[in-house]
Amino acid sequence: MIARMKASQVLILSFVLFAAAGGRTQLAHAAPSASTAQTAGVSVPFVGCASDGMAGPQAAPTGQSLAIAIPPALAQRLAYYKAEYGPGALAPRGWNCFSTYGSDGSNLFVSPDPIDTSQLDSLSWKGFTGQVIEVSEMDGGTSGRFEVAKVIARVFPAYKTFAQNVIAEGIEPASDFPFGPYPGDKLTYRGNNVVEFETPANTQGLGTDSFVQANASAIDGVAIIAGADTDLVQLSARVPANDSDLIPAMVGQAEKEAAADTAQ
Repeated sequence: MIARMKASQVLILSFVLFAAAGGRTQLAHAAPSASTAQTAGVSVPFVGCASDGMAGPQAAPTGQSLAIAIPPALAQRLAYYKAEYGPGALAPRGWNCFSTYGSDGSNLFVSPDPIDTSQLDSLSWKGFTGQVIEVSEMDGGTSGRFEVAKVIARVFPAYKTFAQNVIAEGIEPASDFPFGPYPGDKLTYRGNNVVEFETPANTQGLGTDSFVQANASAIDGVAIIAGADTDLVQLSARVPANDSDLIPAMVGQAEKEAAADTAQ
C-alpha cells in the first residue's frame, strides 16, 4: 500500500504495489436554505479509477451517477471518482485519477495533470507538487494504525488512548507521534471525530500528512475517525482558485460517506 510513506515507509511498501477570499479557510457548512433543499436530486457523473496494490492491478469500476444536495451550477462542474477499493471523492470534471491500495488502506488521487503511476511505488517519490485531491483511508486494525495514531495525536484528543497504545508497541519511536495540532493549521471541529482543516501555503500541517507537498497554495480538507477499528479517512485538496467554491461539497461528501460506513 502506498499510504503515507514517512517513518514507516518500508513497512508499508511491503504490503503495497507489486502494487479566495471569504470563508474558504473555515470550510463552514451553512444551514440548508430553501434553494439548497431543492437541489437534493442533482446528480454528478461517476468516473471509475484504475488501481494497483497487493492483489495486483484492478480495472476502473463502473457505477451510477451520484445524487448530491448542492446547487446545479456546482454539480455541473463536479464528478464522483471511485476506484475498486476505498472511498470515492468529488472533484472537478475532466481530471485524471488512480488509486493504490494494500492491507493498511487505500489512497485515491485525482489530478488535472496526468498521473505517472510508475512513480507511486518509488521510495524517492515525495508526492504531488501541483493541484491534486487525495482521499485516503487508513485501517486502524492493521499496519495503517501507525498513520491513524499520528493524526489522532495531532487533532483527536478523544481517541488519545488509541495513539498511546500504538506508541506503547515500541515499533516506532514516540517522537514520531507528537501531540497537539500543527501551529499553522486552521481547524474547525464538527464533532470529536471530525475536523476540517486548512494548511496554509508553504507550511507543514495536516494537509501535508499525505502525498500532497507544500507549495505556494493552501491545502484544504477534512480528517475523520470512523468505523469499529478506529479507521482514518482524510481528504486533502489543493485546487485552482476558481474551483475553491467546490471544496465544501468535497468535504461534505467525505463526511457523509464516513458517517454511512460507521453506521453499518
